[in-house]
Amino acid sequence: MKLKLIPAAHELISNMRSFFQTNDARPSYSNEEPLREELFSTAQMERFGKTLAARHTISLQPAKDHLLKRLADNEDTLQEVRKLLNNSIKKKYQISPAGEWLIDNFYLIEEHIRIAKTHFPKNYSEDLPQLSEGNSAGLTRCYDLVLQIISHSDGRIDIDSLGNFIAAYQTIKQLKLGELWAIPIMLRLALIENIRRVSARLAIDRVDRNLADYWAEKMMETTENAPKDLILVIADMARSNPPILSAFVAELIRRLRGKGPDLALVLNWIEQQLAGSGVTSNELVNADNQKQAADQVSISNSIGSLRLLGAMDWRTFVESHSIVEKILLQDKNDVYGQMDFPTRDRY
Repeated sequence: MKLKLIPAAHELISNMRSFFQTNDARPSYSNEEPLREELFSTAQMERFGKTLAARHTISLQPAKDHLLKRLADNEDTLQEVRKLLNNSIKKKYQISPAGEWLIDNFYLIEEHIRIAKTHFPKNYSEDLPQLSEGNSAGLTRCYDLVLQIISHSDGRIDIDSLGNFIAAYQTIKQLKLGELWAIPIMLRLALIENIRRVSARLAIDRVDRNLADYWAEKMMETTENAPKDLILVIADMARSNPPILSAFVAELIRRLRGKGPDLALVLNWIEQQLAGSGVTSNELVNADNQKQAADQVSISNSIGSLRLLGAMDWRTFVESHSIVEKILLQDKNDVYGQMDFPTRDRY
C-alpha cells in the first residue's frame, strides 16, 4: 500500500514555517537573526561607547513610534511559539533546552511585556532624539544604545558595564535626561526583541523537527508492515521538498539511524541531497547542536537580564549619569544635594 503525506498536515506545517520566517512589522526588522555580535569585555564596551557616540548623527525630524507596533508583533509571535512548543510537549516530542527555558519563564516575559506597555505610552518616542543614519536610522538613539549593549553581551546585562558604557558615550556626546530615564524601558523592549528572534528560530526548527518526525514515523511503519513500499514513501518525501536543513536532518537521523538496513536508504538519500552543497549529515548534526547551545545561552541571558531590570534602582542610575545632575550637585550651598528624590525630580 502506498502511503502519502496527508495534504492538510503538510499545508499546516508549511504555513507555520512561513509564519515564523516572514512575520515582520517593518522592513528594518527583516533580519531576524538574534542580537548576537562579537562579545566585548567591559573595557571594549567603553571604547565602543565612544566610537558609537562619534558615529551617531541625530535627525531633526521627530521620531516615529515603531517600537510599540513591534512590541505587539513580538508578543503575538511569542504566544504562537509557546503554543507550538506546548503542543509538541503534549505529543511527547523532545524540545530544545532553549525551548524549555522559554516555556518555564514565559510568565516573566508576559510580565515585562505588560510593564513595557504601561511605561511606554503612545508617542513616547517622539520626545526622544532619533538617528538619521546607519542600521538604526529612524529609531531613537537610546534604543540603538541598548541594542548594541545586548548584541555585544549576548543578552547578559551587567549594571557596572552598562554604566561604564553610558559614561563613556557621554564623554563624546551628552544624552538628554529623558533618554537616561528611557534606558530601562528600552532595555525591556530590546530584550523582548531578542527573545522573540531566538524564539522564532526555535519555532522554525521545531516545525522542521515535527516534519522529520512525521516522515520517520511513516517510514518505520512502512518498514514494519509493507517494506517493499518504503521506496514509494521516500519518493513522496522527496516530492514534498522537505527543508534539508540542520534541524530536519538532525531529527530524521536521530530517529532512523541504527534502525536497520532498509531505513539506511533514507539516510543515503539525505547524503545525496547534501552532496552538492559540500556538507555531510554529520556536519549538519554538529551545526544543529551548536545552534541549540547558542540559543540556550541567548535565551537564558536575556531572561536573566529581565529579572535584573526589576531589581535595579533606576533613580540612582539616572542621577549618577545625568550631566545636569552633576552640575546641580556642585552648588556650594548644597541646596540641591539635600533635596529628596521627588523634590529633585520637580526641580
